[in-house]
Amino acid sequence: MEKLKPPVEKNEYIDVAFEDLTHDGAGVAKVNGFPVFVQNALPGESGQVKVIKVKKGYAFGKLIKHHTISEQRVEAPCPVYKQCGGCQLQHVSYEGQLQFKQKQVKDVMARIGHLPDVPVHSTLGMNDPWRYRNKAQVPVAEREGGLVAGFYQQRSHDIINMDACLIQQQANDDVVQAVRSICEKHDVSAYQEQKHKGSLRHIMARYGLVTGEIMVVIVTRTAELPNKKRIIEDIIEAVPNVKSIVQNVNSKRTNVILGNQTNVLWGEEYIYDYIGDVKFAISAKSFYQVNPEQTKVLYDKALEYADLTGEETVIDAYCGIGTISLFLAQKAKKVYGVEIVPEAIEDAKRNAELNGIHNAEFEVGEAEVVIPNWYKQGIKADVIVVDPPRKGCDEALLNTIIDMKPKKVVYVSCGPATLARDLAILEKGGYETVEVQPVDMFPHTTHVENVAVLKLK
Repeated sequence: MEKLKPPVEKNEYIDVAFEDLTHDGAGVAKVNGFPVFVQNALPGESGQVKVIKVKKGYAFGKLIKHHTISEQRVEAPCPVYKQCGGCQLQHVSYEGQLQFKQKQVKDVMARIGHLPDVPVHSTLGMNDPWRYRNKAQVPVAEREGGLVAGFYQQRSHDIINMDACLIQQQANDDVVQAVRSICEKHDVSAYQEQKHKGSLRHIMARYGLVTGEIMVVIVTRTAELPNKKRIIEDIIEAVPNVKSIVQNVNSKRTNVILGNQTNVLWGEEYIYDYIGDVKFAISAKSFYQVNPEQTKVLYDKALEYADLTGEETVIDAYCGIGTISLFLAQKAKKVYGVEIVPEAIEDAKRNAELNGIHNAEFEVGEAEVVIPNWYKQGIKADVIVVDPPRKGCDEALLNTIIDMKPKKVVYVSCGPATLARDLAILEKGGYETVEVQPVDMFPHTTHVENVAVLKLK
């Protein structure tokens, strides 16, 4: 059988109309049904494209010029937007971004979950979708004898030197620049990835949105930090509200940012912040949502879907440092949380204590192992809340939920495709998906959080 030849060739110039966006924000045009993916193109636009790569089932193109422009197109305010890989949607109006995210969720519900009739509501956005991130982790390099700090260029490990990031809290930008210049002044060398030499790998800043407290984390290759005492003194002087200065040692050849060894150089081990009325202790390695304002929106929705009266037993799978568990505990009779990371469970117990919450219990382990054990011990949940990583729920956990038959499942998800896949499994097991609410936790990026509610048929 003769192989069908793609209708486009490399280096060919073609005129196309764009009809959709991919999940990572590229425009989609079709030539005789054959998809061509083009960065910086929007649905409703047309233009001339140069084909730069052809695969068996699709091609990539570069936009040469527009013929028509979408009403949703805006000028990206960030000067390094086109080079930096941090944001993908700054060239889309905020209203357009919210619509794109809702459509993305609707599409996967139909295509992957085979649930085209499940209501997917309009995305809940922010009044001011800038300067929202409360944590900066910025790689450092050496150029012309000085230190540069910034994010990686798209699809590379080249650092773009930047003074400010428009989705980062201003306080974090200020910390990164202050620490960079202090380390430069005290002759701290930057880590060289290829040679695995040098010292300073990353500068990390954490900011408590409600408390205003700041943590500085200096990530180094070796435990030795030259001029440590003077660096600490300079940071205290340069950074108002600094409550914690920490050194993290990462001696491995890896692109994982933090290593296993963390030493407090000055101040406290934790800073504190609030989501709603709940107070959280945040260490250098704590998993804490980067957009606390929208986290409250997301958790309020999860709480609304759980519809607790005070009589329910709730299980929170993948509970992290107890963020959702402690919200639920305010309205439930008893909450059980499980998480695979031991440090997170320690944080969860500490956060329960911090808030005087005594009806939440936490256990370390894999949700798909611990929850079946609880079930065997006679712990029956009225509501199960899951907030898994991007890869979604383990199949063993989904099967346990189906066996346990809680009246409700509230599914919080950062991956629309795996959410749709898992909802389809729960539907086959006797649940009905009532509705899905997208929440814009990460404006100007293609990521979208969702919360879905299922009830036992």
